[in-house]
Amino acid sequence: MNIPSITDKVLSENQITREEALFLYGQPLSELCESADTIRQHFCADQFDICTIINAKSGNCSENCKFCAQSAHNHACAAQYPLLPTEEILKQAQTNHDQGVLRYSIVTSGKRLSDAEVDQMCETVREIKEKVGISVCVSFGLLNEQQFRKLKEAGVTRVHNNLETSRRNFPNICTTHIFDDKVQAIKAAQAAGLSVCSGGIMGLGETVEDRIDMALTLRELGVESVPVNMLNPIPGTPFGNNVRLTDNDMRRIVAVYRFILPAASIRLAGGRGLLPDKGRGCFTSGANAAISGYMLTTAGITTKTDMELLNELGYEVKICNE
Repeated sequence: MNIPSITDKVLSENQITREEALFLYGQPLSELCESADTIRQHFCADQFDICTIINAKSGNCSENCKFCAQSAHNHACAAQYPLLPTEEILKQAQTNHDQGVLRYSIVTSGKRLSDAEVDQMCETVREIKEKVGISVCVSFGLLNEQQFRKLKEAGVTRVHNNLETSRRNFPNICTTHIFDDKVQAIKAAQAAGLSVCSGGIMGLGETVEDRIDMALTLRELGVESVPVNMLNPIPGTPFGNNVRLTDNDMRRIVAVYRFILPAASIRLAGGRGLLPDKGRGCFTSGANAAISGYMLTTAGITTKTDMELLNELGYEVKICNE
């Protein structure tokens, strides 16, 4: 077993095993990343999927996710407000569209939106599609298939719902809902005809096996947009004192994810602004997507800066895996 033989296996469109993924994780970083980038070029060419998000409902969340500033169980200082009005969400959609962003994601806190809130968001999405034309993704929690169908009819094309970590590790992260609740919501969105964006957060105290197992679950679910977040330890949360990962940690993770999910949009997300190179190394190690601009409760990287970097690296901004 070696990197070239496993690379050839992937390029021949064969899936790697858990054993092979764990082997890759321990290999020399430079060779691993170069091979991952070869796989990325083979399956994805130089297409890069960039999106932005808006925090459309913030704070006071009933769930006890240990990493989250918006949880009512934690003691962080996140802003609290109800659903933003359509005018504000529409305005930011237009601003992002004008900056060259092709997908805009509306994100809300809480376990799930109510039926009334879903209806309100459907009206907002219709306004965005009519007046801006940007592709719309939503992250509204653990909705059911009927709710997802309403959103699709309104113009939503993608749903975001992170697994966060592996099935084994999930109870160490959250106990107010379970891993299978996440899986059920993902399958409901897919049944409604929506593409799904789902990944997790690295640096939660998970093992290498947890990182691999989450990617394998995503592969089983047929997820083709995979956010790889790096924990930004926030004071007042149970993980506020966790040690930050490094550039090389993140490069290794995205490289192995590229072997497991060769045709996916592997998306640098939260925490990217903490990396000294702002993700450049990951974008030559298998990652080919990013969330740009501000994150939900932390600062991000401006879209202008990201567009300049992508141009320098020879990427072309495209809607991918939708």
